[in-house]
Amino acid sequence: MDRDDRHVYGPRPVSAMLPRLTRPAFRRRAPATAQVMADWTSIVGPAIAAVTTPRRLSSGTLTIACAGPIAMELQYLSGELIARINAHLGSQVVSGLRFVQTTAMLPPIPPPQAPPDPADLAAVDALVAALPEGELRAALTALGRAVVSPGKPSTSRPSKQ
Repeated sequence: MDRDDRHVYGPRPVSAMLPRLTRPAFRRRAPATAQVMADWTSIVGPAIAAVTTPRRLSSGTLTIACAGPIAMELQYLSGELIARINAHLGSQVVSGLRFVQTTAMLPPIPPPQAPPDPADLAAVDALVAALPEGELRAALTALGRAVVSPGKPSTSRPSKQ
């Protein structure tokens, strides 16, 4: 009978269950790899983390997916990156870096916005025409134009008089 299959009366210590629970996860990913992936932003900083993703750690080589021409810059910084990763892990786990370019991390290009319909803008102007000139009228005009415009809202501020 396997030791894990024995019936235990009473509470079992967590340490007895831990290997059985973590074995499937560690088969897929080593603990060092999971640690690097979880703490990637704090290891390399937000600027580099925005355009890179650690993929796998195998035989001391960390594979990093990066967007665009950042791979060339990271090659120059590889010594510093290896030192930062190993310092974070507390031991010499990473000895080299391998860079793979990918386009998945590039920000999507927003579609071009259609210009607002002149009839809608005229309708907004007609609705606020009865209000007296001033800050309130300018604010309501800007709000109305932002509502009827399919693009970004107007960022113009009403002028102080």
